[in-house]
Amino acid sequence: MPKSVVINLGAGDLYSGLPRVTAQVWAGNRSRPEQFIGSLPAATDLVSLHRDWRLLYKSLCDRQPLRTSIDVRHVHDDELEIDEGGITNISQVGFEQLCQNLQKALNAWLSAETFLPIERQLRSHFSRSDEIRIVIETDDDLLRQLPWQRWDFFKDYPQAEMALSCSEYQFRRSPRRPPRKKARILAILGDSQGIDLARESEFLKGLKEAETQFLVNPSRQEFNQQLWAEPGWDMLFFAGHSRTEDPLGSPTRGQTGRIYINQNPHHNSLTIEQFEAAIEGAVSNGLKLAIFNSCDGLGLATALSSLHIPQVIVMRELVSNQVAQAFFQYFLDAFVGKRLSLYLAVRQARQQLQGLEDEFPGASWLPVLCQNPSVEPSAWQDWLSDKTIISHSETDYLAWRRVCFTGAAITALVLGIRHLGGLQSWELQAYDQLLRLRPREPQDQRLLIITVTEADLHLPEQANRKGSLSDQALANLLRILTPLRPRAIGLDIYRDFPFGPDSTQLEDELARQPNFFAVCKVSDPAAFSPEIEPMPHLPNNRQGFSDVVTDEDAILRRHLLFMDRTPASTCNTPYALSTQLAFHYLKADGISPHYTTQGHLQLGEQIFHRLHGDVGGYQQADTDGYQILLNYRVTKSSLSLAPTVTLKQALAERLRPEDVTDRIVLIGVTAPSSKDSLATPFDQTIPGVFVQAHMVSQLISAVKDGRAPIRVWPWQAEWLWVWLWAFTGGVLASRCRSMIWLLGLEITAIGTLCIICFYGLMQSQWVPLVPTALVFILTTGGVAVIVTNQDRNYTKVPLS
Repeated sequence: MPKSVVINLGAGDLYSGLPRVTAQVWAGNRSRPEQFIGSLPAATDLVSLHRDWRLLYKSLCDRQPLRTSIDVRHVHDDELEIDEGGITNISQVGFEQLCQNLQKALNAWLSAETFLPIERQLRSHFSRSDEIRIVIETDDDLLRQLPWQRWDFFKDYPQAEMALSCSEYQFRRSPRRPPRKKARILAILGDSQGIDLARESEFLKGLKEAETQFLVNPSRQEFNQQLWAEPGWDMLFFAGHSRTEDPLGSPTRGQTGRIYINQNPHHNSLTIEQFEAAIEGAVSNGLKLAIFNSCDGLGLATALSSLHIPQVIVMRELVSNQVAQAFFQYFLDAFVGKRLSLYLAVRQARQQLQGLEDEFPGASWLPVLCQNPSVEPSAWQDWLSDKTIISHSETDYLAWRRVCFTGAAITALVLGIRHLGGLQSWELQAYDQLLRLRPREPQDQRLLIITVTEADLHLPEQANRKGSLSDQALANLLRILTPLRPRAIGLDIYRDFPFGPDSTQLEDELARQPNFFAVCKVSDPAAFSPEIEPMPHLPNNRQGFSDVVTDEDAILRRHLLFMDRTPASTCNTPYALSTQLAFHYLKADGISPHYTTQGHLQLGEQIFHRLHGDVGGYQQADTDGYQILLNYRVTKSSLSLAPTVTLKQALAERLRPEDVTDRIVLIGVTAPSSKDSLATPFDQTIPGVFVQAHMVSQLISAVKDGRAPIRVWPWQAEWLWVWLWAFTGGVLASRCRSMIWLLGLEITAIGTLCIICFYGLMQSQWVPLVPTALVFILTTGGVAVIVTNQDRNYTKVPLS
């Protein structure tokens, strides 16, 4: 992307010096400039050298066919009157030496200590490969005449070129145009007395991508009408005679210009003031570039600047016919043929004129580009479609529209993929990571877990066991627990065989235990899992299923509270064992379950929102039954969420009343041989009885301790959240033009997002992380790419 520099020379002149010189630099994709201040001393020697250079150049030009009128030559004789002791003869060698002296004097002046800080800053901002546009702002005629392109800076930066500008300029909006395949050029071939304009005409006719309207020796009326013509012109080209003059006709330079449009002896020329309305109309209709391939054009450029034409190319001094033709050919070859930018095309064409300087000394010093700094230079390809010069307000509007559209499109794409389940595994992994980061919680003292270990399988009381726990061992355990008054007892061990003669003691203990609950299993044909019958003679309201719902990675993240009964099933309880135990526990505190108008389970003041298959990280998931997210209690280990004793310790009557009274006692197997274990988000596989304990603890602690269950946001809130992050990423990318800074801001933003999501989980809210991060990164990258390429589609107004 081209870099821009605007150097304002301020007040002053070469005789008194320039006390305040400012340089504004747009670099590194920044939309706002940096500004540096310096000054330049008086340089009267530069005035003298430039005067001598112009005089000698004019004398050499008297030998050549020039694109100026006869009376202009007389004006130059008067203006450049030689002082006594001045130049007395004409020599091409002497002229070349004078060129070198003038160039050295110019660079010596620009090397002044007061200006060096500006040059150092410029050199620190650019590399040799950068395309650099340097605009010199001044209203002083003599300063505008200096050969600024001979500044050593342009030698060191091969893709830098300068342009002149007046200190006052305005932006003029161009209308939008329908797309078109050809650029529109208005070519004025004026008074050709003594010169040949046929070659320029041939060059223009050879442009296949241009529609050129030729006016040969037009009248003032024809010239005026064509400038106003719709749909407007991209380029105005004039070839013929011209000169710089004062509006009143005095030889004062730098005021205005005159062009000779025909050979009518009475009405053959026009000053800029005589067709300024037509030029303003052409600018309003989209005129972007005017080329006056004629003599002495700085006065033309100065006058045209007040009409706010975007770019003008003129010849600073008298120009020979051959040099003018060669320059125009070289320029078209670079600008149209090679698709170079306007600045680089002018530089290349100007440098190619050096090949003519044996015959036409000083030829490469003549072409000058004049720029309206409020308008971005357009390229030839910009003229072939609907490319509009836009102001900052329009740029901002387009930027906001681009950000909103890109963010909305990427949001819809990512959330669409999410809805199809494409992000579910990533979201669950991110969810697991956040769960692991939560701080530790104390044990739940409302629970007691009695485990049947591998050693407990070989206890004497287990001699006649048919499963993991014999009837004798269970009866003895119930006999010990009953006097200690537990609020509920849950058996997480299947006992699906009939009572036998040895089960009398167990039957008696069960009869004395109205708060005893046991598990069964519902058949799951999809998982090839047969049903397991409940304990015989146990009432239905004291049964609880052990079924759980794991995810595709076999990790348990959800808590199945209840599900519809299956009439043909022997395990015909609607509630999970954990639900039965929690309900029974809370009932003693006067808390009974009921349902909100939306169908959500409510216990006390706590509402347990049901999961659906299209909300949160679960998309296209099986959410049959009443499922909620399992809010694991985070302790030192997933096995230490509540006090734990082994079956051996319990049968040895080591339990104290405070260990059991008013608690829920869970009995389950932890022996590895039982293969009763489930994977958790904590990279652990834990026995089923501890899973039941986590589930029971979740329900009770939510009601009693305000430890809210984890819930997901409504889909509308998730979409808004994700889009806001997309919008944020788009804004960052559109405002921050430095890729390094943008990358740093992206990393900071993603870190902030992770912190927000973690804090949300601490507040029992599952905030979308993966889709939000994806949308943010994709929108940031997408908008950055669009912004990088947008400059070829729209032009912006640089600040200066």
